[in-house]
Order: sequence, then C-alpha cells, then structure tokens
Amino acid sequence: MQIFGKPVLNLKKNNMECALCKVGTTEKGKVTITLEREGAIVLIKDVPAEVCTNCGHYYLSEEITRLVMEKGNTAIENGAELEVFKLQVA
Repeated sequence: MQIFGKPVLNLKKNNMECALCKVGTTEKGKVTITLEREGAIVLIKDVPAEVCTNCGHYYLSEEITRLVMEKGNTAIENGAELEVFKLQVA
C-alpha cells in the first residue's frame, strides 16, 4: 500500500521543525490520506497529524499510521475500488 504526497514518520514530540522545508514548525491538524493498491483507491479524511505551518507537509504518529493502514487494507480486502470515509479516532 502506498501513501501519496507525503512520507509518514514516527513522531516523538509536538511542534518539531519540518524535515522538508526546514523553515516551519508543526501544529496539530487533520489531513486527508490517499492510499492506492492494485487499482483501488482509498481516501481517509480527518486523519490527525502534525502539519507544517509553512509548507503543509504532514507527519503521522505510529499509532495513526497503523490505524490508517488497517482501515485501508480492510477496504481493499472487502473489494473497494474507490472508498472515501472519515477516520474515527477515540
């Protein structure tokens, strides 16, 4: 499964310097993740992330990354060709 646009990193702290632009810092926010495998596309909205205030690059925690990948795999295993949903995080 591929995540398009931005890499996923393990976050150890909040408000870190952006690894991409080296100018901005990150703030808590929400992003939309696009996953694609074998011609199927899964869009997951409202994913909690740390988002750069300068360039918009985002970072997902290990826990959120695992949840996103599980949801994406489940959608594909259930035969989805195009699936769009909001991530429900407790």
